[in-house]
Amino acid sequence: MAQTETLEVAGRDGSSVELAPGRLTALERSLAGGILRPGAPGWDDAVLIWNGMVAAEPAIVAQPATAADVAAVVGLARDHGALLSVKGGGHNIAGTSIAEGGVTLDMSRMRGVTVDPDERVAHIGAGCLLGDVDRATQRHGLATPLGFFSQVGVAGLTLGGGLGYLSRRFGWTVDNLLEVEMVTADGRTLRASRDEHPDLFWAVRGAGANLGVVTRFTFRLHEVGPMVHGGLVAWPFEQAEEVLETYRELTTEAPRELAAFLILFRAPPAPFVPEEWHGRRICTMAICFTGDLRSTEQALAPLRRLGRPVFNLLRPQSYSELQSSLDATEPKGLHYYWKTEYASQLSDGLLGTMRGLAAECPVPGAEMAFLHLGGAIGDRDWDDGAVGNRDARYAAGAIGIWEPGEPDEDAYVEWIRTAGSRFAPHCTGRSYINFQTADAGGAEIRDSYGPNFSRVAEIKRAYDPENLFRMNRNIAAAAAGGRS
Repeated sequence: MAQTETLEVAGRDGSSVELAPGRLTALERSLAGGILRPGAPGWDDAVLIWNGMVAAEPAIVAQPATAADVAAVVGLARDHGALLSVKGGGHNIAGTSIAEGGVTLDMSRMRGVTVDPDERVAHIGAGCLLGDVDRATQRHGLATPLGFFSQVGVAGLTLGGGLGYLSRRFGWTVDNLLEVEMVTADGRTLRASRDEHPDLFWAVRGAGANLGVVTRFTFRLHEVGPMVHGGLVAWPFEQAEEVLETYRELTTEAPRELAAFLILFRAPPAPFVPEEWHGRRICTMAICFTGDLRSTEQALAPLRRLGRPVFNLLRPQSYSELQSSLDATEPKGLHYYWKTEYASQLSDGLLGTMRGLAAECPVPGAEMAFLHLGGAIGDRDWDDGAVGNRDARYAAGAIGIWEPGEPDEDAYVEWIRTAGSRFAPHCTGRSYINFQTADAGGAEIRDSYGPNFSRVAEIKRAYDPENLFRMNRNIAAAAAGGRS
């Protein structure tokens, strides 16, 4: 990049701004990965995100290696009024990690993981993916609740609250967060915990992307595995009513060591699916049992009454293997659009609605799904962290998936929206902030935090009064009554 070159980027107010060439050159020289421009080696990987439906391209990508690097980029964007985004794993469905025409912080060079097995604590860099952490902690038979796809970024998952197979045992991901190091809008690098900047730490646990750039997370770890029992098992859709009723029984009575997700969809042409079932509707459960493996049969006893499955991949396996077993089902670059809600129970109305939606769904790759929550999530007070939603025992979703260029995309999007409106009356009226799509409005953001929203908005104003960190489910826009 030439010293005299002026770079025009998107501004936060919708206009364009010019970045001072001298400052940009100095920043480029100071960063471990420098600054990438379109076409440079590494550019394609740096801007690739999971949801191809909301793909965007920034003007530049900065690749920091330290908190000081991050502070320098934040300062550049702040001083010039540039639109700034932060990319961890790039897995957010709303595509908030890429600022179209702006400045993107790509955290992929900050992927260090340090585990203290005696203290049961892990220090995790903001560029880590879930698989990075699981591999490091499982060497010691330890884990913390981190999703169920190994390619998801730790930062994005955590800052929205975080959920996974272990949430029934140990709560939301942020319930296990001990401390963060983060760069705030004014360029300070702070440590936040229950004892240090407690207001900031409270808000980080569920609304963190709004408040700054976290550069390091410190998590509490728990004994898990290394061997667990889990995998996929499926039955014909013709048994859907029986499967749903059994699922309700299984999940209502389940020990906290058991998490069971339910997916109603068309069987893919995968090697483990009998060929005669390819493309046919099936009822599938994704199981993770992390208790005493000698108790597996007892924990899964209700499933035996469902008879012979279409396929059965349930077996003892390592926790790390199970955590990555669904990766191939949602590859990067496809188009994803969904609507989700939390539910406090599986009412007859909710089960019947989801069964009906699955039967009539015109989207070939779509899923009607339930995530199994509850357990330890409900052990804490609603206001223990911004995340709230302590009454969430399930998450229900209509999950749309299709190839880029699909001519019926608009119709598919509209069908998924309608599906969401049909099951929503049976739910709590709130949803997981990380599952909200790019077109979600301020009301959905406000509702997600429930009674915690006013405090979240107050802390946002205190730490980011100019709304520098707006590429997210934006609290400032929601407080003003607009879209994020």
